Amino acid sequence: MKFYKQEKERLVCLLCSYYCKLKVGQTGVCGVNKNIGEKIECLVYGYLSALNIDPIEKKPLYHFLPSSKSLSLGTVGCNFRCSFCQNWQISQTSNINKNNYFSVDEIVNIAREKKCESISYTYNEPTIFYPFAKDIALKAKEFGLKSVFVSNGFESSEVIADMKGVIDAMNIDLKSFDKNYYKKSLGGDLKVVCDNLINIKKNDIHLEITTLIVPTINDSKQELENIVKFIKENLGVDVPWHISAFHPDYKEQNLERTKDETLQMAFDIAKSHGLNYVYKGNSTFENDTVCKNCGEVLIRREYFNVLENRLVDGCCPKCKTKLDGVFK
Repeated sequence: MKFYKQEKERLVCLLCSYYCKLKVGQTGVCGVNKNIGEKIECLVYGYLSALNIDPIEKKPLYHFLPSSKSLSLGTVGCNFRCSFCQNWQISQTSNINKNNYFSVDEIVNIAREKKCESISYTYNEPTIFYPFAKDIALKAKEFGLKSVFVSNGFESSEVIADMKGVIDAMNIDLKSFDKNYYKKSLGGDLKVVCDNLINIKKNDIHLEITTLIVPTINDSKQELENIVKFIKENLGVDVPWHISAFHPDYKEQNLERTKDETLQMAFDIAKSHGLNYVYKGNSTFENDTVCKNCGEVLIRREYFNVLENRLVDGCCPKCKTKLDGVFK
């Protein structure tokens, strides 16, 4: 599939929902997809800014192959401009390190050699290098390796449709429930992100959601309640929600770190509306997974480490209820 189309004298990029209309020589909002004449070229194809082995819990994914390792990679560039970005050194630049080239085969071979069970496209926004990620994912499937997207959720509808059967799991940032804040301060569009979340779920891609709670920005009780209601009514109470603590970074050095009390408030709101799996990230809170039926502790964690996994064939050992997610 080509991720661009002709429209008069311009080429339209189909990777994200900005649908940038580019003249010859122009580059999209992301800074890394360029109209070179006869096509739009993904300039970061093969060029990595980061390559690490992480626990899958660090994505964060708590209901997808727990305790497994994931080969994590990113490039440069992003289609958002978040003032609190924790990877701004690579996401807010288009400077490509041409000395850091990896072929699709090389990446898959590294994942296999290091006994990773998945490859994660993360650190910067993977939608902008989807042609590269897709090629890796398809090659990885030949060896039984799964693929994970950690994304801001602003994919185009074309990419969301194409991901079915290619990408196995996604953690999407639902950064706010204020459409004006999304448009003016982050980039993108809240409605597009919400529609994409619904379509990802329909495509049977394992989905978990993260909200970074930023003091004075999105930490009001009403906004948190709106996020929870959206998840419950449109995605279901079994989709895990990760509420994560903000720490001062990038352009938001003057804001304080998210208080534990705020995380607890968000947690309590989610539980009061019936969400079954709510986790508090970047904090000292316990993040155990418990059975939604009998309350038995199924997976014990400390930070990103799994201390104990008591699942039996993906089910609670006490009442035999299946845990929602993807398990060995």
